[in-house]
Amino acid sequence: MMTLTAPKITPAAPPPIRVRNPFDGTLVAEIAASTPAGITQAVAVARQAQAGFRRSTPFERRTLLDALAGRIAAHAEDLAQTLCSEVGKTIAEARNEVRRAQNTLRLAGDAATFLDGEVLHCGIVSGGVDRRATITCEPTGVVAAITPFNYPLNLLCHKLGPAIAAGNAVVAKPSPKAPLAAARLAELALEAGFPDGLFQVVHGGAEAALSLARAPIDLLSFTGGPAAGLALKNASGLVRCLMELGGNDPLFVFPDADLDRAVATAVAHRFEIAGQSCAAVKRLYLHRDVEAAFTERLLAVVAAVRTGDPSSVETDMGPVIDAQAAGLVRHRIEATVEGGARLLAGGGGQGTLVEPTVLAGVDPRSPVIAEETFGPVIAVRSFSDAAEAIAEVNAGAYGLQAGVFTNDHALVKRFSRDLLVGGVMVNEGPDFRAEHVPFGGIKSSGLGREGVRIAIREMSETRVVID
Repeated sequence: MMTLTAPKITPAAPPPIRVRNPFDGTLVAEIAASTPAGITQAVAVARQAQAGFRRSTPFERRTLLDALAGRIAAHAEDLAQTLCSEVGKTIAEARNEVRRAQNTLRLAGDAATFLDGEVLHCGIVSGGVDRRATITCEPTGVVAAITPFNYPLNLLCHKLGPAIAAGNAVVAKPSPKAPLAAARLAELALEAGFPDGLFQVVHGGAEAALSLARAPIDLLSFTGGPAAGLALKNASGLVRCLMELGGNDPLFVFPDADLDRAVATAVAHRFEIAGQSCAAVKRLYLHRDVEAAFTERLLAVVAAVRTGDPSSVETDMGPVIDAQAAGLVRHRIEATVEGGARLLAGGGGQGTLVEPTVLAGVDPRSPVIAEETFGPVIAVRSFSDAAEAIAEVNAGAYGLQAGVFTNDHALVKRFSRDLLVGGVMVNEGPDFRAEHVPFGGIKSSGLGREGVRIAIREMSETRVVID
């Protein structure tokens, strides 16, 4: 009897990812999407590369990272133009991100030289043996780095730099909305002398992210939203996870504050990349004694914000990432106004351009405050009692960062002690960040911390040898 064998069906390749300019919708580039098998293969190649790299010296790791920073510097303008085209950042914002990415890598290289252990005596207690424990930091292995669209270069460097400094390999998956800077970074890494396979980039959407999380990785570093973070954590099983999951960050302004500086900070931090930053000023708490004066100054500055083509040096604020995002922001503005808030500025816009918007008298249950809103919306709340304002913030699901404008030391101590957040910025906005300082939050804002000095240890394993 003849036996028929069914033909082997090869899964069709996923369609290419089309990257469009958020401002005008023009096609910027097409990039091939990765298959689940391709993602698994990338992890296998990374593991092989890391086996040889794990014994590299701190000097060698720093040399690689410095070389990559140098390649970024050599191609700084091209990278900035790429960021401007794929994200819709203003060219000034894009150039600043390229500058910060270089700093991140160089600081990560410096941190590699201080990845020290310690020696503990085991005879410290009665009956203890006369032995010493040598504690060292060892590479974790293969790090999966999943990054969002808003800072596609620097946030990837915040994962890549510490991972390489600790002796790991990296497989990155950038947002399909902004994958081009990451792809170019991988090319520059090879030019800088990275061993083949040590840093790879795969592409795709949610399914690609889940495929990477399910692959045999050793650590998952993710920046995005809480729902996606939970799905990835469940998919990765017992793999250690570092997650920055966003925020709903407040800025408090007290009567003794420098109001002009506070206004400038609120506008700069909220309208940077059209409000699409996890630590942006999403809730502005104004003390009643300065509410009127502050609001008057705020509206004057907001009125001067120039929106439009992000490639123009004359533009202060560009578009949000796509039409769906713009529609969601406008819907939340309208629903908040219908709920009783007063629209003081903006609220409109065309296409992906959302007008810089100020809302006053915003109820804490309103859409622009109840959920993290990625758009150029300042939601004003009034307060007179610090304890009540702190309690309101603490009742929310997020706990990333906060800013407090005051020169009252007692108030600074109170907010630093009582706010349930990962960081308190004094006379600064919540979006302030230095690349070497720990950054992250509590509750729904994430797990673990970024910032190269702490991330290099988060991406290392502790080993104890007792003799």
